[in-house]
Amino acid sequence: MSEQALASTPESELLVLQEAARLITKSTDPEPAIQGILRLLSQLLGLNRGRVLLPSAEDGELEICYAYGLTEKERTRGRYMIGEGVTGKVFQTGHLALIQNIDEETTYLARAVDRTTLPDEAVAFIAVPIVIDEFPAGVLAVHRLRQRERPFQRDVALLQVLATFIGQVLRVNELVAEHTAQLLTENQLLKNKLESRGARYGIMGQSPALHQAIQQALQVASTNTTVLLLGESGTGKERFARMQHLASDRAEGPFVSINCAAIPATLIESELFGHEKGAFTGATSLKKGKIELASGGTLFLDEIGDLDLELQSKLLKVLEQKVIQRIGSNKDIPVDVRILAATHKNLQEAVNENRFRLDLFYRLNIFPIRLPPLRARQGDVPILARYFLNGANQEYGRNLSFAPGAIEMLDGYPWPGNIRQLENLVKRAVLMSTESQITHELIKQILIDEEGINAPDMNHGTSHGGASHDRPAWEKHPQSLATADNLRPYARVREDESEGILEALRFHQGNKTRAAIALGMTPRQLRYRIQKLELDV
Repeated sequence: MSEQALASTPESELLVLQEAARLITKSTDPEPAIQGILRLLSQLLGLNRGRVLLPSAEDGELEICYAYGLTEKERTRGRYMIGEGVTGKVFQTGHLALIQNIDEETTYLARAVDRTTLPDEAVAFIAVPIVIDEFPAGVLAVHRLRQRERPFQRDVALLQVLATFIGQVLRVNELVAEHTAQLLTENQLLKNKLESRGARYGIMGQSPALHQAIQQALQVASTNTTVLLLGESGTGKERFARMQHLASDRAEGPFVSINCAAIPATLIESELFGHEKGAFTGATSLKKGKIELASGGTLFLDEIGDLDLELQSKLLKVLEQKVIQRIGSNKDIPVDVRILAATHKNLQEAVNENRFRLDLFYRLNIFPIRLPPLRARQGDVPILARYFLNGANQEYGRNLSFAPGAIEMLDGYPWPGNIRQLENLVKRAVLMSTESQITHELIKQILIDEEGINAPDMNHGTSHGGASHDRPAWEKHPQSLATADNLRPYARVREDESEGILEALRFHQGNKTRAAIALGMTPRQLRYRIQKLELDV
C-alpha cells in the first residue's frame, strides 16, 4: 500500500483490532502475530514502516526485532542506546512520543530510515512503549503522513492498544520459553539420575563417590587445565583421562598414554621427548617422542611419581614453555598438548623426601581428582560384575550368568586391586566355569586364591600398602568369604562383638549386607546383634 493509503474509518480500525486479537490468540510464537499486526497497520491505516524494538540480549541496546516495510539494511541500522533519540527516550521514560514533523524535531535521528526515501511532504513519527508487568519492555513505532483526515489522537490510542497486545504475546512467549527451559532441565536431571554421566565413556557405576569424581572430571574437561588423578592402582585412572579427552575440544586430536613406571629409566627420556638420528648408539633414525605425537591432543602420564628428577625438570619446561628438545638436538620444538597425570603414590611425601620436584608438583596439582577405591563405591560391584561378565561372554564365546549368592559374595569382598582385580576375576570365572552359571562356590575358590592381598588402607597407619601388625578386630579372623555353607550359626550375643561389628560397618560405609558377609553372618543376624547390643549405627 502506498503512502497515499485510503483514509481509515472506524470500521477499518475495528477490523485491525479484531485481526490483531485473532493473531495473538492463534499462536504463542510472536513472529507471525507481530508481523501480521504491523502489516495490518500499513495496509489498512497507512501507518507505515512499523517496527518493534526490544533490548538486545548482548548489550542491552534497542534493536529492531520485527518490522514491516523496512529493508534488512534499515533494520540493522536501527539500534539505539537507552535514552538515545526519540525511540531510546520512549523506552527510558515509558512515555509515548508524537513527532508531527520529523524535519523539525532535533531529537529525531533518522538512523534506520533515510529521509530521502520518505515522501517530500511532512512525515510524522509515533512511538509508544510496550509495557510488561508495569515496566517498559520495548517500543512500537510507525511513520504516517502528517496531512491526514484522521486525527493523531486516534492513531495514538490504537497504537497503545496494539502495544498492549504485543506485550501480551511477548510475555506469553517468555513464559513458554521459561517453562520449556525448566522442563529441559528437569528431563536432564532425570536422565542423569537414570544413567551415569560416565557410562558413555565406559565408566560404569552409580555410587555417590563415583559420581562426584565424574562431575569433577567433566567440570574441567573443556579447559586446558592440568589435572592430577589420584587413587589406588586399578581405580580406572586411564579411563578417567580418556573421558576428559573425549569430553574436551581436543577430542579430534590424539590421546597418547605412557606409563612412567613400566619403561626402564634408560629409555623413558627417548620415549617422552624422542631423539635425532645418531643421538646415541642404536638411534638409527629420527624418532618423535610421546609429547610431540600428542600435540593437538592430550598426553596422559600414568604413574608420574616414578619419573626421575632430571626428567621432571624437562617435563616442567614443557608445562611452562610448551616446547621440547629431542635427544641429540638443541632446537626447541613447539607443542600444543594438554597434560593429564596420575599416580597412586603420595606425591607430597615424595616432595618432602626430595624424590619429586616441588615446582612440578604445584604445576601438576592445579586440579587434583581423587578416584574412590571400589570398596568405597557402594552398590557398584554388582553393576561392574555384570558389565564385565557380558564382555567376557562375548570375548570367550560363552553365555554364562551369575548363580544365586555369587554376586553377593563379590559385593562383600574388599577388592584391594579395585576394578582391575574384579574384571580379571570375572574373566577367570568365565574361563573356569564348567556349568551354565558362575556359582558362588567357584567365586569362593577364586577369592581364596586372592586372600594374600590386602587393600592399602586395610592396614593402620599407612595408605601406601605398607605392613602393619594391628589389623581391625573384624579382620583378625577373616570371614569375608562367608557363604550359605559357612555362615555363623545363631549363637548367644556377646558384649565383645561390638567393636568388630562397628569396625566392619565403618569399613563398608554402613552397608549392613556387606558388613554381615564380612563378619560371617546373615544380614538378619547382624541386625539382631545391633539391636541387642544397642549399637548407634
